[in-house]
Amino acid sequence: MTEHLTKQTFLEKVFNYEQNKDWKFNGELPCIIDFYADWCAPCKMVAPILEELSEEYAGKINVYKIDTEAEQELAAAFGIRSIPSLLFCPKDDKPQMAQGALPKDALVQAINNVLLKEEVAS
Repeated sequence: MTEHLTKQTFLEKVFNYEQNKDWKFNGELPCIIDFYADWCAPCKMVAPILEELSEEYAGKINVYKIDTEAEQELAAAFGIRSIPSLLFCPKDDKPQMAQGALPKDALVQAINNVLLKEEVAS
């Protein structure tokens, strides 16, 4: 189940950028954060894929959504210029940003390589 974040829940569950200059992930599980807007057609294409992935990877990762219209400060803090933008936050590493409506196989690969650090056999 994807969860919508506000600035307050983002500071608690992901990263408190008001207190820390350097990245320090606060979450229990690695996560994907989808920066989106309701009017964005590519965002609407990615949404059901992220819902599926949140169920397939339940207990391994969290999938969060941030409405860039409602949470403009968060979008600005991460320099969001185009949507959808997906922020992949591993537990013990720097976050990585991907832009655009990625297909499911690309998202699965990113989850395995960036978030779960699994070697994906090709």
